[in-house]
Amino acid sequence: MRGMQYAELETFLAVAQGRSFRRAADKLALSPSAVSHTLRALEDRLGTKLLHRTTRSVSLTDAGLRLQQRLQPAFAEITGAMDEINEGAEKPTGTVRLTVPRVAAQMVLAPVVGRFLSTYPDIQLNITVDDGLVDSVADGFDAGIRLADQVRRDMETVPICGPMRGVVVGSPAYLKAAGVPVSPDDLHRFCLLNYRLPTSGRLLPWEFSAGDRAVTISQEGPLASNDPDLLIAAALDGAGLAYVTEATILTHLAAGQLVRVLEDWCPSFEGWHLYYPKNRRIAPALKALIGCLS
Repeated sequence: MRGMQYAELETFLAVAQGRSFRRAADKLALSPSAVSHTLRALEDRLGTKLLHRTTRSVSLTDAGLRLQQRLQPAFAEITGAMDEINEGAEKPTGTVRLTVPRVAAQMVLAPVVGRFLSTYPDIQLNITVDDGLVDSVADGFDAGIRLADQVRRDMETVPICGPMRGVVVGSPAYLKAAGVPVSPDDLHRFCLLNYRLPTSGRLLPWEFSAGDRAVTISQEGPLASNDPDLLIAAALDGAGLAYVTEATILTHLAAGQLVRVLEDWCPSFEGWHLYYPKNRRIAPALKALIGCLS
């Protein structure tokens, strides 16, 4: 197979897996126009249409689906062979493509990324920060980081941090003016600063438990955002109560800028997990990252 033919097939497979020219372009470090040109050249050479294209979506024709089904195991064999060679090298090389939520990037990646890159100078990390629930395989990622209950069952998971806890916090000035809630039932009297889920657009419910009792609060407030930092900033300015991950506000708690409330009602939960598809050979570069994080 000539180099140009391999590049055409690799480009087609990237588009077929991600159902997107943009995602394929990001994965292959090409421009979307270059991806489109390569696909048209492949279709012209084969004399058949492989993709249905619209301004909003990309789907496979019957011929395109058959080609994808034949190519995927072949390219997996090629990748596996390259990985085996890489395993024999002194240091792993290659690119690791990760999808992670913003809080996970701050908590588990930011403290180690510099040291990791210094230790493995031949590894490139390509990290996409996205709080939405993405299909990591279809979008061309090697692995992702999510909370345990957000990971699909067909994924292998590796815990990379201990239990975490959500906390309800407000500024001293706000609590002095509004009072202090004693139970979740009191929250109807307070301004709630809500996190809006990026994928569904719904407000994230505030979940509490104490003993045998569980309470879920879903209440509109003066602010809703998919940016946790904005909610923290609003709480610091006295706009209301925020329900956030405790680890993200430790400095504010230590400085007395924010105060916990309803502590007895805020349970801990499983922390971040790195995940990747089961039954897939782990590339040495990803294996090195897992070793650094776990």
